Amino acid sequence: MKALVLAGGTGSRLRPITHTSAKQLVPIANKPVLFYGLEAIRDSGIRDVGIITGETGAEVRGAVGDGSRFGLSVTYIPQEAPLGLAHCVLIAREFLGDDAFLMYLGDNFVINGIRGFVDEFRSRRPDAQLLLTKVADPTQFGVAELDVGGRVIGVAEKPDRPKSDLALAGIYMFTPVIHPIVAELQPGRRGELEITDAIQELILRRADVTSHVITGYWKDTGKVEDMLECNRMVLEGLAPRMSGAVDSESEIIGRMEIAEDAVVVRSRLVGPLSIGPGAVVTDSYVGPFTSVGPGCRLDSTEIEYSIVMDRSSVSGVGRIHNSLIGKEVDISPAASAPRGHQLIVGDHSRVRLDH
Repeated sequence: MKALVLAGGTGSRLRPITHTSAKQLVPIANKPVLFYGLEAIRDSGIRDVGIITGETGAEVRGAVGDGSRFGLSVTYIPQEAPLGLAHCVLIAREFLGDDAFLMYLGDNFVINGIRGFVDEFRSRRPDAQLLLTKVADPTQFGVAELDVGGRVIGVAEKPDRPKSDLALAGIYMFTPVIHPIVAELQPGRRGELEITDAIQELILRRADVTSHVITGYWKDTGKVEDMLECNRMVLEGLAPRMSGAVDSESEIIGRMEIAEDAVVVRSRLVGPLSIGPGAVVTDSYVGPFTSVGPGCRLDSTEIEYSIVMDRSSVSGVGRIHNSLIGKEVDISPAASAPRGHQLIVGDHSRVRLDH
C-alpha cells in the first residue's frame, strides 16, 4: 500500500503568509502541519509516499527531504497547476502502479491519527473508503450521503442543499479501480478534475464505497482561525519539556515546551505554550496557546493565543492576541508622533487596529 500526499495548492485563504511559504509548512506547536500528516501515515504502517507539489515544491522538498527522518521513502510528483484532486491521482499513476493507496490532503489535521481508518480498509478491502466528519455548514465541503448500513450512496461537492452533515475530511482510500475512472473524467464546474465526481462515478458503477466517520478532532487548516485552533488543541496535550534556560526572575505557570538554546529572562510564561530553539524572551508576558518559533525575539511584549513563525522579532508592543505572524517579521512601536498607524500590508491581508 502507498500514500499520495497533496502538498500543492496556493493557500489563498492564508495570504499573505502563503505568498512566500507553503501552507502545508505553517507550524502548529512549532511543527509544520504537513509533518503531522506524514507521521500519521507512518504510524498507519505505510512507508512509500508520493508528494504532489506545486509552486512551493522546492520549499516542501527542502523541509521533508527523502522522508527518512519520518521513516518514509518519499517520491516527489510536480503538478503544473492546481487542476483538482483527481488530477493528482492522474499524474501519480506511474508512482501508484497497481497498489491500493491512501490519499491525504497535506493541510489536514487529525488528532489521534488515521491508523484505525487504514486498518479498517485493510480488513474490509472495499473499492474506496472515505473519511467523514460531521460539520455545522456542509455547503462548504464535499458531502457524502449514506444508507442505513453506512455505505456511501452519493457524494456532492459543496452542494446548495446537502443531503447530510457528513463532510469528506480530505483523506481517502482507493484501490486501482479508481484509475480508469480518473482517466476518463471531465473537468467540473470549477474547471478541475473533482475527486467527488470520480467517487460518484464509482458509486454509479456499483463499486463498494464505504465510510468511516471520525470521532476525534479534525480540521482543514485553510484559514488563520483554523491554524490557531489547531495550535490550541495540540498545546493542550503538550508533554512538558524544559531544555532551555529560564532565569530566577521569570515565572513559569502550566505546561510548556522550552526548547534547547531558548532563553527566558525576567518574563512571565503561562502555558500551555511552546518556545522554539534559540528563541529569546525578555521582559515579556507569553500567554496560553502561543507558539514562538525558532530564533524569535520577544522583548517588552505581551502575546497570547498566537503563532509566531521563525526568526521574527516583536519588541515594545502592547498585547497581541489571536494572531499569526510570519517568518522574519519585525514588529515594533512607531516613533513618537501624533497618534496614527503606519502600515505596510501585503495583498489579501486583514488588519485589526484599536482606536
